Amino acid sequence: QVQLVESGGGSVQAGGSLRLSCVASGRTFNQYVMGWFRQPPGKEREFAAAVDWRGGVPSYGDSVKGRFTISRDVAKNTLYLQMNSLLPEDTAVYYCAAVRAGAMWSSGYWGQGTQVTVSS
Repeated sequence: QVQLVESGGGSVQAGGSLRLSCVASGRTFNQYVMGWFRQPPGKEREFAAAVDWRGGVPSYGDSVKGRFTISRDVAKNTLYLQMNSLLPEDTAVYYCAAVRAGAMWSSGYWGQGTQVTVSS
């Protein structure tokens, strides 16, 4: 059974930093792309960042580019999202996801989410 468990969320002031972690278990992810999505209050879920589990150039949503960095530790089966220069508009529930390369995110695995709140 695949599980994605996020942690690291919390409350921070604008300009601060947080690092989210996502521990993945239940299968090998060599053929998967791992990503972070977020859902601000009252809005739809949006793409934040993604990276192929085997490595390569990550991709970022426009709203986080230059401030967030996605990385993974294959030995620990853990995906990270380093978030710097946080803004109040970064307030959202952040979800970790895994999808087979080439498939749609909606067909993949999702974590339960972790809340990030940025105050001005």
